[in-house]
Amino acid sequence: MTVLATPAAVSGRPAQRTPPKHTGKKVALVAALVLGACFSALPVLWMLSSSFKRNSEIFEFPPRLITPGFSFDAYTTILTDPVKLRFFLNSYVVALSVTVLSLVVAVLAAYAFSRYEFWGKKTINIVVVTVQAVPPITLLIPYFGLMVTLRLYNTYQGLILTYMVFTLPYAIIMMTGYFNTLPRELDEAVKVDGAGPMTALWRILIPISVPGLVSVGVYTFMIAWNEFLFALTLTRTEDMRTVPIGIQLLMGQHSYEWNEMMAMSILGCIPVLLLFLFFQRYFIGGMTAGAVKL
Repeated sequence: MTVLATPAAVSGRPAQRTPPKHTGKKVALVAALVLGACFSALPVLWMLSSSFKRNSEIFEFPPRLITPGFSFDAYTTILTDPVKLRFFLNSYVVALSVTVLSLVVAVLAAYAFSRYEFWGKKTINIVVVTVQAVPPITLLIPYFGLMVTLRLYNTYQGLILTYMVFTLPYAIIMMTGYFNTLPRELDEAVKVDGAGPMTALWRILIPISVPGLVSVGVYTFMIAWNEFLFALTLTRTEDMRTVPIGIQLLMGQHSYEWNEMMAMSILGCIPVLLLFLFFQRYFIGGMTAGAVKL
């Protein structure tokens, strides 16, 4: 039988073991991560549990995750109420429209910033970054007056245009950074074949930019889906309200429908959660690639 000699045996030195100090650091790190995960997951777990309870059971002491009154009444009430279903429809219309339009505009703008030199390029870049840095709440009153003047108050168009102002700067910055990582030889090869810049963009760069598009699209959808302040200010009737406003409307003057609030919150989390689950690989790749070179 042949015995293979280990490097430690060949050198005549005893095999090194992991120092107890390093082992302790790893255990402490894992324990900290577990505690952080539990701290983050507990509110979500409690929200899920409360959505299956009656209002009288939510604040009982000692608290219980599962109670004898476990039921789907809160979900049934929401899913059978046309007014509440309209909240979800409005959120889908606005969020999807903002995502698609922001991606189209951001791709065209990022391609110009990445591949061309033109007058005012640095100034426009500064404006884009500045808009991204402005706190949205400071623009609430000006946008309210602008939407009323343009007759876009309480309309889909008003919400979509307003949200795009806040999602476009980030989308342009991220897509510009992603296009900067792609070699210019790809564009030049297409031009040699007689095609124009739009062909190079849509047939060559876009197919290989899926991670960047997904990361920007998920971020844009999430911002538009969860936005509360402008949706509350720029809409008036229930048929134009979105999910965050619908949750707030469950807070009555004398009583709160806590179980329905929790159920609607769970239903409102599902679209964003599914996006992250299905596009997680592309999302992480797009975020890291877009941050490499600006």
